[in-house]
Amino acid sequence: MRDVRGAVFEYRSVLAVCAHPDDESFGLGAVLTALAADGVETRLLCFTHGEASTLGVAGGDLAAVRAAELAAAGAVLGVRSVRLLSHSDGQLAQAQLDDLSHEVDESIVAGAVDCLLVFDEGGITGHADHEQATAAALASARRRDLPVLAWALADSVTSVLHDEFDAPFVGRPTSAIDFVVDVDRERQHRAIACHASQSSDNPVLRRRLALQGDVETLRWLRAG
Repeated sequence: MRDVRGAVFEYRSVLAVCAHPDDESFGLGAVLTALAADGVETRLLCFTHGEASTLGVAGGDLAAVRAAELAAAGAVLGVRSVRLLSHSDGQLAQAQLDDLSHEVDESIVAGAVDCLLVFDEGGITGHADHEQATAAALASARRRDLPVLAWALADSVTSVLHDEFDAPFVGRPTSAIDFVVDVDRERQHRAIACHASQSSDNPVLRRRLALQGDVETLRWLRAG
């Protein structure tokens, strides 16, 4: 994986920090598999069980269902370890940022991590839980002097999603992008299928992936 200026991605152990089960697949899945293909060890920290979702509620205990889906998806994506916490879904922004960031610290130390991977500022969709997860990762990274790489969407993608779905995605111009990554989405699609409670009725997800094609875009929130 190379950035737009040709520099090679040099980090060897990446911790993805997410708010909900399925963020790692719906959002970061193709990036995680691209990193793994380059020999990078990937780990995952997820703050909530996603129990507040309005999808999949007929399947019983949604928190337990989504925990099992996350474990299965992590295995498909080749993630070395998955740590799932129990903060309240939909209320992560009300949690103490210092507490969340120290939980990120714990995962960094456990995995000898040298780079963090997060959702872009604005949470991609404006979701407050996504924004707080990214803020926690950034707070931890500042203490430990680690780089933070964000999964971002090109504004050419988000403008179509807004027009077609009135969806509040946050996009970035080409000038704000640091990495353009060619990806193979086969494993990402298999990981998405593991999240059956959330993916069976998700036209926005399907459209976004179609618009992105075989490319992902990333930007540094904190360069190394």
